[in-house]
Amino acid sequence: MSPSSAVLDPDELKAYSFRVWNYKKGEMVSLMIHLGDRLGIYRAMDGAGPLTSAELASRTSLQERWLREWMRGQAAAELLDYYPASGAHPASGAHPAGDEKDGRFELSAYGAAVLADEDDSLAFASGAFTGGTPPEIADKLADAFRTGVGLSYEEMGPNAAHRTERMLGTWIRLALVPQIIPALDGIHEKLSAGAVVADVGCGSGLALIAMGGAYPNSTFVGYDPNSHGIQRGREHVAERGLTNVEFNVAGGESLPEEPRFDFLLTFDCIHDMPHPSEVIKSIRKAILPDGTWLIKDIRSKPRFEDNLGHPMLAMLYGFSVSACMSSALSEPDGAGLGTLGFNPEVAERMVREAGFTRFLEHDFNDPANLYYEVRP
Repeated sequence: MSPSSAVLDPDELKAYSFRVWNYKKGEMVSLMIHLGDRLGIYRAMDGAGPLTSAELASRTSLQERWLREWMRGQAAAELLDYYPASGAHPASGAHPAGDEKDGRFELSAYGAAVLADEDDSLAFASGAFTGGTPPEIADKLADAFRTGVGLSYEEMGPNAAHRTERMLGTWIRLALVPQIIPALDGIHEKLSAGAVVADVGCGSGLALIAMGGAYPNSTFVGYDPNSHGIQRGREHVAERGLTNVEFNVAGGESLPEEPRFDFLLTFDCIHDMPHPSEVIKSIRKAILPDGTWLIKDIRSKPRFEDNLGHPMLAMLYGFSVSACMSSALSEPDGAGLGTLGFNPEVAERMVREAGFTRFLEHDFNDPANLYYEVRP
């Protein structure tokens, strides 16, 4: 017991303790969301109306007792609506004839958009829940605090590549080709006619695959040092039979020394790079004189104080320590920008220092990201 504990206000102590335990609650609910996504439970509940655990077991071929506990936890988290066996469904006023011991649970239309509809909803989020940090990765992160050297995405393993793909995939499928590209000056026309495109930090290549299918006259090349993501990208390309998409297990420093590309992309990755300035210089060398570079990166402001109103700020710093900054410090002399480090002020300074002269910020009504159209 510390000497000062006797003078602590008990109500404030209780409130602080509750705040800490609330994060533990979030950890447990996050695992339940991961299981609901992984096992297809949300998809089975989508549009099904109120279900008992026995009915859901029949729809999913999962065990009723496990589903009952999961459904109760999801209702406690206010992610499922719950109707006691004697209660009424609010939309109809009817009393569902339910399981007397458990009542019924329903995934609302809003819940389905966020938790079930990966194909058509930009609000889809359950793919971001991966079941927690593996103990061996947590051990390596603890070591990084002592050594200063973080983990690369290659060291984080195939699960990290899969997590990134699930987190970004819906936006790429639903927004990149129909919304983003048409807003860029002349890019749709170039891609339709036949352009050479590079995605630097391409991950598993979802952006290249989306564009490769939409623009068959163009050639698309992906660069990423993470072999796990590149392997997934090659598998996706083979599944779709695309012949205009290729991948390189290489960082942005490996771009051609001479101008080659009409269009370059860096999506959510400059802040992850140990040597972002060198990559940006490589992009400047590899872009054609009339080329375009599209940057998508995390929405942030230059000063910590200015970001404090962000409702997800603590989560973003968690992402940074566990992934983004860790990658950016995975080499002893890494820049260490981290999740919030590539703000507009830093971005414009770095691209202009590399020799780019035009820097245009776009507003695509994306609450999480900023977009920059950069030209030589």
